[in-house]
Amino acid sequence: MKGQRVDGGLDVRQKDRPWIFRTYAGHSSARDSNSLYRNNLAKGQTGLSVAFDLPTQTGYDPDHSLARGEVGKVGVPISHIGDMRALFEQIPLEQMNTSMTINATAAWLLALYVAVADEQGADRSKLAGTTQNDLIKEYLSRGTYVFPPKPSLKLTTDIIDFTYREMPKFNPMNVCSYHLQEAGATPVQELAYALSTAIAVLDAVKETGAVSEDDFPQAVGRISFFVNAGMRFVTEICKMRAFVDLWDEICLERYGVTEEKYRRFRYGVQVNSLGLTEQQPENNVYRILIEMLAVVLSKKARARAVQLPAWNEALGLPRPWDQQWSLRMQQIMAFESDLLEYGDIFDGSKEIDAKVEALKAEARDEMARIEEMGGAISAIESSYMKQRLVESNAKRLEGIEVGDQTLVGVNKYCQSEASPLAAGEDSGILTVDPDVESEAVTKIKAWREARDQTAVEAALSALRSAAQSGANIMEPSIVCAKVGATTGEWGQVLRDVYGEYRAPTGVGKAARVDNDDLSDVRAAVNAASEKLGRRLKILVGKPGLDGHSNGAEQIAVRARDSGMEVVYQGIRLTPAQIVNTALEEGVHVVGLSILSGSHLALVGDVMAQMKAAGLDDVPLVVGGIIPPADEAVLKGYGVAAVYTPKDFQLNEIMKNIAGLVA
Repeated sequence: MKGQRVDGGLDVRQKDRPWIFRTYAGHSSARDSNSLYRNNLAKGQTGLSVAFDLPTQTGYDPDHSLARGEVGKVGVPISHIGDMRALFEQIPLEQMNTSMTINATAAWLLALYVAVADEQGADRSKLAGTTQNDLIKEYLSRGTYVFPPKPSLKLTTDIIDFTYREMPKFNPMNVCSYHLQEAGATPVQELAYALSTAIAVLDAVKETGAVSEDDFPQAVGRISFFVNAGMRFVTEICKMRAFVDLWDEICLERYGVTEEKYRRFRYGVQVNSLGLTEQQPENNVYRILIEMLAVVLSKKARARAVQLPAWNEALGLPRPWDQQWSLRMQQIMAFESDLLEYGDIFDGSKEIDAKVEALKAEARDEMARIEEMGGAISAIESSYMKQRLVESNAKRLEGIEVGDQTLVGVNKYCQSEASPLAAGEDSGILTVDPDVESEAVTKIKAWREARDQTAVEAALSALRSAAQSGANIMEPSIVCAKVGATTGEWGQVLRDVYGEYRAPTGVGKAARVDNDDLSDVRAAVNAASEKLGRRLKILVGKPGLDGHSNGAEQIAVRARDSGMEVVYQGIRLTPAQIVNTALEEGVHVVGLSILSGSHLALVGDVMAQMKAAGLDDVPLVVGGIIPPADEAVLKGYGVAAVYTPKDFQLNEIMKNIAGLVA
């Protein structure tokens, strides 16, 4: 770019526009989240990124039994159009770029969004934003899927069809590789699985004929991506550049898209949360900065939108100040540095080019394997991709345990001063008022009583008919939204039509760890088994709606490799189901994994039901993001051991469990 000289010899160049600044936010209630959004926008945030709570993400109302302990914990609860109105009060949607991290219920949340925009008098054609709407990665990593793969793909194509016609500025899908890396994916797996997902969706769009052949390139141009950037800085830059090249190649060669603008790899990013540490959490600030650089330095592969986690997300829910700190990181990079004044600073680098080509070659090979299986849907149903992720995550964790991969403050340089950032009454995090759930239950009951029930039943009947006939469900969903139907009612109609799905866990087929490092663990397990008179048996349970199964999977795999008999049935189980399984299977220990903040309610329920079933002599252990004060409460319930992210030595956990049982 050509610059000009001014007084003082400063070289002033014309700057590129910066990316969209976002923070991923939402909690407690629609009104609390609205206040947070408006404050963040006033601080210079340029787009919204909405976090929904788990009942909303999985299609349940706050008064459903599976919503117990989960309301408002990891995001905002949205049960009906009244909540959506409150969420966007005083925020003109026609002028906003809104990203909604929602998948199984994406069509419903988009319908509510459109209904509120209609009330505001907005022009639908001017609405801009994204629904994540990537169900394939839900089966692999995040776990908020509801329906089987094929009807889920149908819902995705419905949204693509609707937004193409009604909301041409809206991205109907973020092909999301973010959670793949959070589940332990290698860069090659992240590339291959995300691009195979995009192919599966676009093939389905072509097959349905929802978009005409002439207009198909424009529909391709609205597909965006949501990626992850970890700490391997050079590799992450090269991965982004590989994404750009491979997507261009797929669009041109597979789909015949000749217009360059429709082949652009458009992506938003949340940098890696997996690597944030509970120990010495102040170090996370540097990690977040380095990870952000990987997605903004290369102009050729620069993110269109960036949202950064806060330094304390390994501890709990960030406070507004913590989110502001991450927002300022973006603003300083965009407005104080000269980054946006230059072309791509990596063009012509032999090291970068060589790494990019190597990643592309390996990703093409992996995509070819998936194609031979019949595509991404088949690779989900056979558990191939899930199995590979479980294996790669096991290797990652083993590397941390043995010290091959350094985590400063965790397995090296562990001596530390107390952090003043995490001091004080709030322990450095925001906590959700426990009354939020009971208030939400009261409000939704009042909402149902006040609406026109006849109109609601008619709208839900029309939705059911559309789903049964294979018609596009978006317009019937918008009608449901406008007459006051609830998230749970919408979800139940589609559950009735499509059924529910339990994805393969990938644990049974994951490669075993066979090395001498497990010898002492196996000895402890064998000793405990001899005392018991049979093989030590553990039940690994995921109660509630928390779909983050990575930790539970790794515990199950390591327990199996240590010689324990393992019962693991996947995610989304009620306390009653877990206790019944423990009783039927005759387990010696129950381990619960909960990362959504609902541990107090759910563990209390499990323990009460274990006692009622005569299992109060079976030790129960709990793992998750659990503040020290809550750890004390859990042990007061009778929990035998509590493990948090600082307890990364899985072998030590296995020996502890064997000792508890023995």
